[in-house]
Amino acid sequence: MDEIFIRGLVCYGYHGVFPEERRLGQRFIVHLRLGLNLASAAAADNLEQSVDYGAVCQTVQRVVEGEPQQLIERVAERVCETLFTQFPKLEQIEVEVVKPGAPIPVPFAEVGVRLVRQRTAR
Repeated sequence: MDEIFIRGLVCYGYHGVFPEERRLGQRFIVHLRLGLNLASAAAADNLEQSVDYGAVCQTVQRVVEGEPQQLIERVAERVCETLFTQFPKLEQIEVEVVKPGAPIPVPFAEVGVRLVRQRTAR
């Protein structure tokens, strides 16, 4: 399967279990790998045969900066659900949601979740 990848999409959201996270908000970083067949887009040199990654970024930003969730697991799942709905050419989505400012009482480099989802039968 071919892929479009997007790394390091920065969004600002209000997700978290603790009241301070939901009140103050924080940065979230999203990485995506979008699985689809790109053969016809490559042959025709036509965006309509592919997926507009600018539109994908705007969609992800709306989800991450939208309705607050307690868990980034839910944020990542909503990203997948929304992308499958809005971009019918997508067959697989791998999304990572990184929470650089997570309230962890020890030093850490990065924490987040990674989901891999396949489109269900249409």
